[in-house]
Amino acid sequence: MEESKQTIIRVRDVMKPNFDKVDGTDTVESALQKMEHHDSHVLIINKRDDDDEYGMVLLADIAKKVIAKDRSPKRVNLYEIMSKPVISVRADMDIRYCARLFNSFGLNIAPVVDNESDGKLVGTVSYNDIVLKGLVKLLD
Repeated sequence: MEESKQTIIRVRDVMKPNFDKVDGTDTVESALQKMEHHDSHVLIINKRDDDDEYGMVLLADIAKKVIAKDRSPKRVNLYEIMSKPVISVRADMDIRYCARLFNSFGLNIAPVVDNESDGKLVGTVSYNDIVLKGLVKLLD
């Protein structure tokens, strides 16, 4: 009886390597002007120092916490609306575990860190990436 080896798709295979990192003190307006990767739908907030953690602002956060509340993007700093700390995933994680982690913690997107390079931020991954890129690879 032959065992069929299940194909493992890693987060690094489906993640978006291009993302925008900005400072928490940036205003929403200035961060959006600096944004180069509009398809990512997320801004990663830089650490202030080695003991700090990354933060994250989704474009949906800007819609809910700035636009819907009629606040000025020129006056709202990212630190006021960001999520911090954020749950990150390892680049070498199997996408099935990534999807389970997202489900367990109510996540839709997460920063990706490379544990082979001291936890360097290397991208972002979302449910869309897992399904549109990962499932397609599994079906091939």
